Amino acid sequence: MTSHLIIPDTHASPDFNNDRFTWLGKLTVDLKPDVVIMLGDWVDMPSLCSYDKGTKGYEGRRYKKDIDAGLDAQEKFFAPIKAAKKRLPRLVMLEGNHEHRIIRAISSDAAHLDGIISIDDLKYKEFGWEYVQYTGTTPGIIVIDSIAYAHYFTSGVMGRPISGEHPAYSLLTKQYMSCTQGHVHITDYCVRTTANHKHIHGLIAGVYQDYYANYAGEANDLWWKGVIYKTNVKKGEYDPRWISLESIKKEYK
Repeated sequence: MTSHLIIPDTHASPDFNNDRFTWLGKLTVDLKPDVVIMLGDWVDMPSLCSYDKGTKGYEGRRYKKDIDAGLDAQEKFFAPIKAAKKRLPRLVMLEGNHEHRIIRAISSDAAHLDGIISIDDLKYKEFGWEYVQYTGTTPGIIVIDSIAYAHYFTSGVMGRPISGEHPAYSLLTKQYMSCTQGHVHITDYCVRTTANHKHIHGLIAGVYQDYYANYAGEANDLWWKGVIYKTNVKKGEYDPRWISLESIKKEYK
């Protein structure tokens, strides 16, 4: 049996401090997970947001600042782990739609940006992450201990993210196996039993972000903030433990 530490969307941004990444590194040292799985959107990349381009709020955003925020977050996360001089867990980083903004920007203006900006600017592989890229226009999937992980899973051939009133249940009805995703920032959990008495787990993991996102408005209050620690992981089954950002801050600040 193994253990998985699940980190949902962290959205490192140049507009907010990265203290929560230091706390997360300290938590990782204490938990000693076999695998750390970051579900994507480690960085926010507001400079490449296409939704509010041209508005007043867009002014002053810079690509380099976004990249520096992501690098600083990784340095803060890994500092306690390296200081502990323990064996590093397996580190898996899924590409989220916010990282994918870099790919989309290059694709839309290759003449000016190809070879100038790159996913590699975030140095994920240099920090030791196994990086799972998008497949076409949808997030890549990796299966670890019979659990499928993705930034989000699609609801059908149109490639839209699974969401709705009961997203964890929808994961199981669409994927037919244990699976975990981030992206929607809420948390939801569902367990079903197959005909051969196997439990399959659908999990929406929330968000690991401690600042108010102006774009989301009242939806900020719907988000669950923290990480999820899976113990006794075997053949797609596990015991989940929700660890809130508030409790992590209280313990490690």
